[in-house]
Parts: sequence; C-alpha cells; structure tokens
Amino acid sequence: MIERSQEIGEHGGETEVFEEHRGLLFSVAYRMLGTVADAEDIVQDAWLRWSGAERSAVAEPKAYLIRIVTNTAIDRLRSARARRESYVGPWLPEPVLTSPDVAEDVELAESVSLAMLVVLETLSPLERAVFVLREVFGFSHAEVAATLERSEASVRQVAHRARQHVTERRPRFAPDPAERRRVTEEFMSAALGGDLDRLLAVLAPDVVLVTDGGGRRAAARRPVEGVDKVARILASIGRRPYAGVEIEEMEVRAADLNGVPGMVIYGRGEVLTTISLEISDSMIQTIHLVANPDKLHTVAEGRELPLGR
Repeated sequence: MIERSQEIGEHGGETEVFEEHRGLLFSVAYRMLGTVADAEDIVQDAWLRWSGAERSAVAEPKAYLIRIVTNTAIDRLRSARARRESYVGPWLPEPVLTSPDVAEDVELAESVSLAMLVVLETLSPLERAVFVLREVFGFSHAEVAATLERSEASVRQVAHRARQHVTERRPRFAPDPAERRRVTEEFMSAALGGDLDRLLAVLAPDVVLVTDGGGRRAAARRPVEGVDKVARILASIGRRPYAGVEIEEMEVRAADLNGVPGMVIYGRGEVLTTISLEISDSMIQTIHLVANPDKLHTVAEGRELPLGR
C-alpha cells in the first residue's frame, strides 16, 4: 500500500484530489464486495490509474474514479461467486467497526448493516452496482449509465428490478438507535449470563442465527431457525470454551459494527468472534455471528472505516 505522505510528496495536487474522494471510493467498494481487503485493493488500483491518467482526458475526477472502482468491483464479484459457492457454511460479509455517528443516521446504518449486505449478495453484480450507486449514494440514472457504459433506459430497468428485489428481502430495521442499543445490551447481559428466560424475552419467535466460521472455527453449517433452538445455543456460549480459549480468558466488549450496536468477543489477545443483531419492534430478528479469523483482522486492529456517503 502506498503511504499517503509519499503520495503527496511525489504527486502533489493530484493526490489532494484523490484524497478528497478516497472515503467515498472505499464506501462504494465495500458495499459492492463486503470485504475490506478487496475494497482497499480496488481503491489502491484506482489511485494507480488516476496517478497515471492524462489529465486532459479526465473531465470529472469523481466520476472517473467511481467508474474505475465500480467496474473493477463488478469484475471481482463475478470471480468471487465461484469461490463463495464452495465456502464452508454460510458466507457473511466482513464486519467493520463504525463510529456512533453512523448509527445515528438510520438510512446510512441500514445501508451498511450486515443484514443489508447479505441481501445485496443475492443480486447480480450489475444489479448490485446499480442499486449501490442509485439507492445508497443517490447518483442519477444518467450518471449510473455513464459509469457502467450502458444506456439510461437499461439502467432504469436494472434499477427497478434490483430495488424490487431488495425491498422484498429488506431487513426489518429498528428506526430508533437508542432502542437498538437497549435491546443489544439486554441481549449481551442475558447471553453472558446464560439466562435462557431473558434470551427468550428478547428473541423474536422466528429469529434466525447465521454463523460464519469458514471452516476455520466451529460454527453451524446452516442457519439456525426458531427461538428455542437459537436461545439454547446462545445460552451455552457463556458456559463453554471456544477456539481453545477458556471462559475465564474471554472478554466481551460492546462495539458499533456496521452501523449497529454489537459485541466483540476477545480471547488471548485476539478477536474470537463478532455478533451483530437485526432488531425490529424491540425484538431480535436475525443474529449474524462471524468467527472466521480471516474476516476479523480489521476489527482486531481497532480501525473505524469510512462508510459514509
């Protein structure tokens, strides 16, 4: 990765222009791919192409950079589909730490939540690109068409199809950040105490637990459905060792993950798992638990990433 101080020294003004849009570029790439490393690679690729571009051929730097990032992400998604089909158990996006400010913006928090990213995984790469640019970042149909080098009419058709698809599967999102935090804290207390009754009180009857261990750590190979099954699994978490770490060696911290309150479980100096909750009507509808160590590096580093619009 090129150091920013090095960039500024060698490229001057063009770096300032790129830095102005870096956060937006990462935000688009992450929502397209669901992984931090791939998103950062694409942003780096955009920088290399930008730094070598003929300035007279770039009328609008923002549009030029968005076009590079979006089309590179589409190519990455197409090649990633085959790998994800052979993934062990459910594939979940990589969780990231976000600032409390993100959680206060309900629309922004929803757009980057693991629940929404899971829904976006069900779109084709083209549909995902159109939805992200149009619905999340507010680009016009004409701007999206120019980015993807397609007709505006075809983009409108894809946008309608993608929006309808997402609307049918859209996560049930709690509008009140304070209520989300209250339910999360109640869940944490009940789960850590192994209190089955309190867990049953905060879990929706049709709650779903999705765990991603990637074959690297113990996790359910299929989503677990139903309040009784999910509650019993969660109640056992506070009573059993995990990944070779004893209960007394674990530490649980509250954290904002992808725009919503969540939990990070540490043990022996590393992150063992993250837990994110989808909450609606003061009840937990879906629980996403990520334990694959390949997806926990960014959380372990404590980095908050730019996911704004």
